[in-house]
Amino acid sequence: MTNAAFSKRDLAVLWHPCTQMHDHEQFPLIPIKSAKGVWLEDFDGNRYLDAISSWWVNLFGHANPYINAALKTQLDTLEHVIFAGFTHQAAIDLAEKLVQVTPEGLSRCFYADNGSSAVEVALKMSFHSWQNTGQIQKTKFVTLENSYHGETLGALAVGDVALYKKTYAPLLMDVLTAPSPDCYFREENESWAAYSARQFAKLDALLAHHAHEICAVIIEPLVQCAGGMRMYDPIYLTLLRRACDKYAIHLIADEIAVGFGRTGTLFACEQAAISPDFLCLSKGLTGGYLPLSAVLTTQSLYQTFYDDYAKQKAFLHSHSYTGNALACQAALATLDLFERHHVIDANMVLSATMAKLSQRFLNHPHVADVRQTGMIVAIELVKHRPSRTPYPWQERRGMQVYHYALKKGVLLRPLGNVIYFMPPYVITEDELVMMFDVAWHAVLHATT
Repeated sequence: MTNAAFSKRDLAVLWHPCTQMHDHEQFPLIPIKSAKGVWLEDFDGNRYLDAISSWWVNLFGHANPYINAALKTQLDTLEHVIFAGFTHQAAIDLAEKLVQVTPEGLSRCFYADNGSSAVEVALKMSFHSWQNTGQIQKTKFVTLENSYHGETLGALAVGDVALYKKTYAPLLMDVLTAPSPDCYFREENESWAAYSARQFAKLDALLAHHAHEICAVIIEPLVQCAGGMRMYDPIYLTLLRRACDKYAIHLIADEIAVGFGRTGTLFACEQAAISPDFLCLSKGLTGGYLPLSAVLTTQSLYQTFYDDYAKQKAFLHSHSYTGNALACQAALATLDLFERHHVIDANMVLSATMAKLSQRFLNHPHVADVRQTGMIVAIELVKHRPSRTPYPWQERRGMQVYHYALKKGVLLRPLGNVIYFMPPYVITEDELVMMFDVAWHAVLHATT
């Protein structure tokens, strides 16, 4: 079978995510036959370097032998069992491990299926906890401009990217929105820390005014990923944790995209030495193998639900595949690999190489910003560099980068006009050189 044959079958029956399907009349789908390490191979024999970890999920390469072996062993023992009234070893082992490696004080683990579901769980837990303790006036959530937390209605409501949210606005709950600490907008010669702290003052004023009605603040620590890989300084998290304690407001850290080493530490919150009240995890949790998410929270929050059945305080949120044994085993194998290969230390070398290779973009006449946090590098294209005037979205410059790079064997998937790199941690220096070189020529192609 060829790419064309599979594409024809696909387009007859499937509807793909985050896609205008009409585009595929001009740009063919790419059916993938197999994958190994950082490489994908299609049915026509073409190979593509997976520079975005297949939507930010793959940490240790495709078909990783260690994760494969763990899944094969689990498959012969238990694939899944109802998680209400029952339990199993993989779920227990994983919860114990997550409690061990996440920020201090997070001692309870609740499983769900995906990132959006984890956010829904955290929102509902926060709201419900205040209800259970008699503070029924606390019904509002605070989010940041340009934030993204998922596509289900609760998660969409606490996000702020109009592209995803605007159409569904009539369906969504009202939230309070604070200015982003996004350092793209800092003054010339202003440090990331100074700008982030200055922006926090605006959030602090909002919290002070509305504290009596706020359940929680939800944030993406350090990087607003779907919002264009916009970045900020850890001081913002430090100040926010302090303010949430002051005003009796929960802090929800959405580390779905930035957790598990993406920002240079295992969890982004570590860089501010804080612990949230809820920590949402998914994507890299299973190394890119299977859907799974987890919400870590504190014993004190857990206790607000713990009571006699007749008190009707139980948290009744559920998913059919909660605590799936195969997914939990994949996650355990993924966490094992962090320890076996000292991944956080190894990533420091990779991120330094990425920093060096991205320098060539700094003086490009249509690049407004080159930014990096750990293993994430972003390059922002603009029409006019001095004024930072963006290209009209209708020109789809990022899409031009995407298609050029595919022809040269690299999978990039820009966010609008932001080209970003978020590769698996098993990538080599030579592969990084190729990735950035193809991106350079793709940018030249798209901006001339």
